[in-house]
This record gives sequence, C-alpha cells and structure tokens, in this order.
Amino acid sequence: MAEEHSELQESILSKDQHTKEIDLVNRDPKHINEDVVKVDFEDVIAEPVGTYSFDGVWKSSYTTFTVSKYWCYRLLSALLGIPLAVLWGFLFALISFCHIWAVVPCIKSYLIEIQCVSRIYSLCIHTFCDPLFEALSKICTNIRVAVRKE
Repeated sequence: MAEEHSELQESILSKDQHTKEIDLVNRDPKHINEDVVKVDFEDVIAEPVGTYSFDGVWKSSYTTFTVSKYWCYRLLSALLGIPLAVLWGFLFALISFCHIWAVVPCIKSYLIEIQCVSRIYSLCIHTFCDPLFEALSKICTNIRVAVRKE
C-alpha cells in the first residue's frame, strides 16, 4: 500500500507541468481579479428616483452594455491575449533568470565576503575598544550622585 502511494506521488510529481489540465470553469482560482474587474451595469449606470428613462430604453441600455462588454473583451482577448501572454511569459522568464543567475549569487557572495569583514571588525573592536571602555567603567564606578532637595 505504501509503495503504491509513493509510486502515485512520484508519477504525479514527474508529470510535466506544461501539459497539466487547466480549469475552464474557475479561471481565477487564486482570486487575483476578484474586486478589480467586476464591473456590472448597475456599478456604472444608475438612475435615481424621479429621473427614470423609459423602461424599454433602460432594458436596451442594459443589454447593449452587457453584450458589448462581453464581446469587446472576447475580441480583445482573442487578438491580444496570446501576444500579451508571450510578452508576460518572456518578462517573468527574464525576471526568474536574473534572480537565479545574478541576484542570488551576488547576495550569497556578499554574505560570504561580509562574514570575513565582520570577523576582522569584531577583532578590532575587542582589541582596541574593550580595554578603553573597561578602563572608563572602572573610573566611573566610584562616582556617586546624590540628589538633595533644598
């Protein structure tokens, strides 16, 4: 049973991430655009009490707004979705490349070098400053302060 479970996990892990199934129903599973792009007719156009248009105009406006928003989004995503996906893929690949091959090695190198400098600095402080401050503390040990109210 344990072997079957480990084999199943291994096959899941070895499965190519580029061919995984995507959810065509829930296209925002992490709720990235939850409150950003939820714009309905009622959020944009509203008639206060006493200034109503004809019911037919209101219904037609609603239908026109909803259908035009739907089809404009679909056309724009059909025309620009793939080129922008290539652009964003390239940008995030570039960021990942710079981070993996430049940023992290620079930080690691800096930490190694600063550790050496830190030891030298610590040695200098202990050699020169510690005796000075110990002498000053022995001088100031016998100072007594008395507060009198006159």
